[in-house]
Amino acid sequence: MSGRQYFGTDGIRGHVGEGPITPEFMLRLGWAAGQAFKREGQRNSVMIGKDTRLSGYMFESALEAGLAAAGVDVKLLGPMPTPAIAYLTRTFRASAGIVISASHNPHYDNGIKFFSADGTKLDDALEAEIEHWLEQPLTVCDSAELGKASRIDDAPGRYIEFCKSTVPNEFTLEGMNIVLDCAHGATYHVAPKVFRELGANVSVIGAAPDGLNINLNVGSTHLAGLSQAVLDRKADLGIAFDGDGDRVLMVDRDGSEVDGDELLYVIASQRHAEGRLKGGVVGTLMTNLGVELALKELGIEFERVNVGDRYVMERLLAKGWVLGGEGSGHMVIRDCTSTGDGIVSALQVMLAIWKSGKTLAEIRRGMSKLPQTMINVRVTKRFDPFEREDIVAAVSRAEAELGSDGRVLLRASGTEPLIRVMTEGQDAEAIERIAQQLAKVVESSIA
Repeated sequence: MSGRQYFGTDGIRGHVGEGPITPEFMLRLGWAAGQAFKREGQRNSVMIGKDTRLSGYMFESALEAGLAAAGVDVKLLGPMPTPAIAYLTRTFRASAGIVISASHNPHYDNGIKFFSADGTKLDDALEAEIEHWLEQPLTVCDSAELGKASRIDDAPGRYIEFCKSTVPNEFTLEGMNIVLDCAHGATYHVAPKVFRELGANVSVIGAAPDGLNINLNVGSTHLAGLSQAVLDRKADLGIAFDGDGDRVLMVDRDGSEVDGDELLYVIASQRHAEGRLKGGVVGTLMTNLGVELALKELGIEFERVNVGDRYVMERLLAKGWVLGGEGSGHMVIRDCTSTGDGIVSALQVMLAIWKSGKTLAEIRRGMSKLPQTMINVRVTKRFDPFEREDIVAAVSRAEAELGSDGRVLLRASGTEPLIRVMTEGQDAEAIERIAQQLAKVVESSIA
């Protein structure tokens, strides 16, 4: 057993009805998770939440049956943001939390994410243990020991209060006009209440889920509608979440998009100005070089890790830092919560705006995004590009030409047979030319 047959970098995900995203597999997964998480001598419980996909009902029932067969109680939360399940797993002292979601993917995909009792993503050892149990015959515990299922009716209210608790009592959004885009996803019934209860004048789009429209031309992966709504309603800014609510992007009052790199800078720079940043900032290999240069100018340390929030969290824990994130808007703010949380991250941006007395447009001006070019080179099978001498030599030439004001990145995709070629620098024409040259070297190397 490899220990990673089913788990990817963020749980298990795929096309509904195709292995492993089938009811039969979810039944076995629930049982396997129950075996891995339960502790003898105590009553064990697992929280289950989901986003708004139609298939979530089917998989919720299958997981519930599997957990009950393993002798584990189930607490059903219904449609809730992924970070809400992490929070409620902690506060209910549950053995684990399960989220049924495929994040920003279309409705025909779905997946499973797990949280530990601490509300953090699982480590490799626990994922391997679940996979071990998946290979075992499914057995049913004694009928007197079967798990029970109950619904937590006040889950939304608990999470709304938690989100508000992450900002100071004196903080207010009074006088702010905000447009929220909830992606027809898991934040549709909680995010508007959070911002309204903090005093904002809120209008909402993407908050009418029907099971099939999650992320459909709305949310953090499709900002055009939010940009237009901000302009039409003369709002101060727009906030967009993804389908499961762990990411956030924004739109400025002029309709321009503000990505996760810029939002990370906004939070970091304001915290630094107040003397409460607590160390440096963690980004990924894809974080725009402009972030690194702007933070360096402020005297803030910056480190890069592989793409994926689990790697951001690992480095933050290792360094004792609290702030990190990705350009996609997936941010980790460890002194607020245990995982990426779109609503909490948005509140931290709003807090920075409130404390600085500046608009989002003004506060983001401290960072200039460098031009970036990305080319995906399709390959017949995955390989490490740095094992090829001609590619290594081409990268060295490109780095010498760009100097300290530029960056070259070649990486094999973790999900597709692609080699991603990325260049960054001050001169847009130069980085485009260099990226094309590198892509051609990669293509000729695999011909």
